[in-house]
Amino acid sequence: MAEHRSMQRAALLDAARSLLSEGGTEALTFPALAERTGLARSSVYEYFRSRAAVVEELCEVDFPVWAAEVAAAMERTESAEDKVEAYVRKQLALVGDRRHRAVVAISASELDTGAREKIRAAHGGLVAMIVEALGEMGHAQPRLAAMLLQGVVDAAVRRIELGAAEDPADITDAAVAMALRGVRG
Repeated sequence: MAEHRSMQRAALLDAARSLLSEGGTEALTFPALAERTGLARSSVYEYFRSRAAVVEELCEVDFPVWAAEVAAAMERTESAEDKVEAYVRKQLALVGDRRHRAVVAISASELDTGAREKIRAAHGGLVAMIVEALGEMGHAQPRLAAMLLQGVVDAAVRRIELGAAEDPADITDAAVAMALRGVRG
């Protein structure tokens, strides 16, 4: 029974990722989740009490995987500047990934305080990854620099997500150049 519930929950999360990726937060409804998974709508409520609960669980499951991929890219580098570049490039490379698209859609949605706080904490963990490298580069306020650097990444993510006229590779290169010029001081 527990294994079946676990499989159903995983199927619901996968369906939620697809819905968010395809249609944004408006597409994430319990009837749509039920249709995608073949469950009765009332059964979806047995797993999640609200859309916000689905969102919270997606963040708990997907954000650490995404963050681990960014951390692994940074660990494969030597210098602090290379870590900054890897931090930016890996996040922007993940834009097309369904997990990432779901996180982006989630962050734009109307969430309850608990869900918003979990997203903030997850982003805080992502930003914390780069603080040490910025400190090595001589920043007097590496945490502030890391938050501003993440702002550059977030702006590039939005540009790519919008399907801007620029090629995503050009957006990535521009974001890396801007980030590196900015963090060099």
